[in-house]
Amino acid sequence: MIPHDAVESHRTGSIGWLRAAVLGANDGIISTASLMLGVAAASSNPRDTVVAGVAGLMAGAASMAAGEYVSVSSQADTERAELARERQELAGDPEFELRELAAIYVKRGLDQDLAEQVARKLTAVDALGAHARDELGLSETLSARPVQAGLASAASFAVGAALPILVAVAVPAAQAQALIAGASLVLLWVLGAVAAKVGGAPPGRAAWRVTFWGALAMGLTALAGWAVGRAV
Repeated sequence: MIPHDAVESHRTGSIGWLRAAVLGANDGIISTASLMLGVAAASSNPRDTVVAGVAGLMAGAASMAAGEYVSVSSQADTERAELARERQELAGDPEFELRELAAIYVKRGLDQDLAEQVARKLTAVDALGAHARDELGLSETLSARPVQAGLASAASFAVGAALPILVAVAVPAAQAQALIAGASLVLLWVLGAVAAKVGGAPPGRAAWRVTFWGALAMGLTALAGWAVGRAV
């Protein structure tokens, strides 16, 4: 007999906030560092670089919060509409819905009699919850949370964006570009590794992947800033 307390711990409950937080921090570091490097390549005034970084932090955090909130809100609206439809179907033809639920369990490997028993027991406890989970693929753990996602994105973006700004303020102007780029790449590598570790994935590949694309974004933005600074 399997003990009632034999429950494994999984990371699926952290997928939503982890995705938003990692996306926000990555974007904060990459976009702000890239913006600052582009301005630094076009202007010799260190003040312009810091001002650009602060402006990028404010605009990016607001944009991330709004974008994530709208996106996840759309997902939540879809989930609510599906649940409302399922609730109507359960009220209109409960026997058909019971057979539908049993058929799902048959497809998963149960024999017909056992599938019907399981469907009846789950329906008696929480019919809508059983259909939401097994027919629609919805659960409380993975449900969309717009406010949580928006706040996580804005906060993580601001933290990520603040790091290259702090470097620019703390180091001599002559070394600012190199140190902003170097510190940002190190932070991206660490962030990628930590995010992969928290999610249970191998950290090495994720760390190098985010570092590569961050370096490419910073390099291209610096090149564009240098070109525009020479042309105007």
